[in-house]
Amino acid sequence: MKKQLLAVLLALGIGFAVPQTVSAAETEDTDPGNIGVLQDYLLCRADTLPNGLDLNADGEIDVFDLALMKRIKKADTLEPKATVHTGDATFYGGGYVGGCAMLDPVSTDYWIVAMNYYDWNNSQLAGAYLEVTGELGTIEMLVTDELPEGKKGDLDLYTDAFPLIAPVEKGRVPCSWHIIPRDTAADAPFSYRYKEGSTEFWCGVQVRNHRYPVTKFEYLGEDGQFIEVPRRNYNYFETMDMGAGPFTFRITDIYGNAVVDKDVPLMEPDVDFEGSVQFPE
Repeated sequence: MKKQLLAVLLALGIGFAVPQTVSAAETEDTDPGNIGVLQDYLLCRADTLPNGLDLNADGEIDVFDLALMKRIKKADTLEPKATVHTGDATFYGGGYVGGCAMLDPVSTDYWIVAMNYYDWNNSQLAGAYLEVTGELGTIEMLVTDELPEGKKGDLDLYTDAFPLIAPVEKGRVPCSWHIIPRDTAADAPFSYRYKEGSTEFWCGVQVRNHRYPVTKFEYLGEDGQFIEVPRRNYNYFETMDMGAGPFTFRITDIYGNAVVDKDVPLMEPDVDFEGSVQFPE
C-alpha cells in the first residue's frame, strides 16, 4: 500500500515522504482545509486536520483524497477568487420574499440584489455574497433573485440600497462587483432545506449558508460512487434516486473546493437542518 501511495505522491509532484492515513472521526471539528492543508499533513508538516476532507467517503483521509481534491478543483473552478465583474446597476421594488433563489426568509440585515441571467447561470450564483461598488461607495449584497433581461455583469439592486452606490435620479449607472465570503459562514456550517413534497421517492435539496457559491451537489450511492444531482434554475438540486437517507453529500464551490458531509437525514420540508462542514476561506 505504501508503494501505491508513494506512486500517487510522485505523480502529483509532492515528493518522497511516506504519507499517513487517519480516521475521519479523529480530525478536528473546524472549518475544512484546502489542498495546502491536506498536503502539509500528508508530508508530516502539520499534526491535525479540519473535518470535511474525506472526499471519497472511505473513512480515511489520505493521499487519494488529495488527488481527488486536485481533480475536482481543476474541473469545477468557475473563476479565480476576487474576479471583478462590471456592468450596469439599476434598482427595483422587489422585497425580501419570493426571489428566484427561493431563500425565504431572507434576513433584513442584508441588502439584496438580483443577478443577470448570464452570471446567474442556472442559479449557480444564488446565495452569492457580493461587494458592489458605484460612484458613491461600496456595499455588500446577497444574491436572492434573477434579472432575466440584464446583460452580463448587470445587477438590479433593492430600492433602498441603490442610493448607497449612486444618485437615485440617475436610475442606471456603471458598477463593479466581486464575490466575497459570506459573513454568516465564518463560524457556522452549511444548512440544508428540503423542498415541499420531498420523500424517499423524490427529493429537492437546497444548500444554504455557504461561504462561496455552490457549483455541484452530489450524494453517495449504494455502489460507493458519488452521483451528481441536477440543479434547477430556482436553486434546488432534485432527484428521484437518493432514497430515504441518511445521506452523505459532497458539495463543491465555484473555486473547486469540495467537502463531504455525512449522516444528513431526510427532514420535513421547509425546515433548515444544520450540517457539519463549510467551504474553506
